[in-house]
Amino acid sequence: MKHIIILGDGMADDPIVALDGQTPLQYAVTPGFDFLAKHGVNGTLCTVPGGFSPGSEIANLGVLGYDVNKVYEGRGSLEAASMGVDIADDEVAMRCNLICVENGKIKNHSAGHISTEEASELIEALQKELGSDTVSFHCGVSYRHLLKIRGGRKDVQCTPPHDVPGVDIDGALPKALSENAQPTCDLLVDLIRRSYDILMIHPVNRRRMEIGKAPANMIWPWSLGYRPSMLPLSDLYGIKKGAVISAVDLIKGIGRYAGLDVIEVEGATGLYDTNYEGKAEAAIEALRGDYDLVFLHVEASDEAGHEGDVDLKIRTIEYLDKRIVQPIINAVKDMEEPVAIALLPDHPTPCHLKTHTSNPVPFVIWHAGIEPDSVVFFDEQSACHGAYGYRTVLEFMPLLLNS
Repeated sequence: MKHIIILGDGMADDPIVALDGQTPLQYAVTPGFDFLAKHGVNGTLCTVPGGFSPGSEIANLGVLGYDVNKVYEGRGSLEAASMGVDIADDEVAMRCNLICVENGKIKNHSAGHISTEEASELIEALQKELGSDTVSFHCGVSYRHLLKIRGGRKDVQCTPPHDVPGVDIDGALPKALSENAQPTCDLLVDLIRRSYDILMIHPVNRRRMEIGKAPANMIWPWSLGYRPSMLPLSDLYGIKKGAVISAVDLIKGIGRYAGLDVIEVEGATGLYDTNYEGKAEAAIEALRGDYDLVFLHVEASDEAGHEGDVDLKIRTIEYLDKRIVQPIINAVKDMEEPVAIALLPDHPTPCHLKTHTSNPVPFVIWHAGIEPDSVVFFDEQSACHGAYGYRTVLEFMPLLLNS
């Protein structure tokens, strides 16, 4: 049997008064999701182990069957693998957001979802002005970039910018967790402050402000780590050939370390306007070929949650259902080799909080011949009555592969 994991990033949420106390998953029209729930086996999954913040890197590593206590080395090091940036043994890598600061407060974590073309000019300017034998900036996608420090330490507390919208930057700056980490911390704070003076007057930001867009006027480094050591999924679970499909460097980086092929899809943006059909077609083609496992990741609902946009989140959920899940269900029914489909979020991103939480998420596994439970809808509440019950994240892959 082949397997596909369809992951709607941040898709889970809390009940919303404007939706009559329903979550976006409950409110959205999702016949494909509900088919899987009605004909499959459901449960709830704790994707974030105790002691970890609910980042997508933690949750997605766990969903793929990795013990984050053993392999996690920060988000930046994972994204570096996708970007083709090597991390030397004496380097620490980290995510480096381009953010918007207004009146000394973090306005948003994404600089208004700045385009990659604009961002590349800004990162190039930062490298020219702030780069050195010790410091290097590397351009990623949209607001998501990479910073490496030679000789740096990872024991620095850096708050993810999406966790502190509206907060004074002075109250959220990096803090050293040891005496030895203080030089790294001081360097990061210096880079953050100096970046403002460089970025605020850059022509890219001047043009953005002239047309009413948020300027990308500061960097925000976070999630520090060294090069991770991860066994491929072939060693962990006997998967012969797997693939990852995502617009996000983090997910593609996890896939590379996991030994998965990265399938690029033209028009995959990580936002609500991503190429849903292209992702579905790529996944179906991979399953018809010689791939045993496909990990299909869609970021759009997470970004809607960070924006606090309930209507957009509902729309992204319905897009995922209609434009990815339904076509894949229809396609696998006609395949010679049976295919098991798993559907789940990695974590909730409640619209009223605009950030991630550690609450359990719903999940469902379906394939032809599986004995269904009594659940008929895919959502946070219905999944609590599923036959799988409550599970920890390291139980997910064995459940899927042995279903």
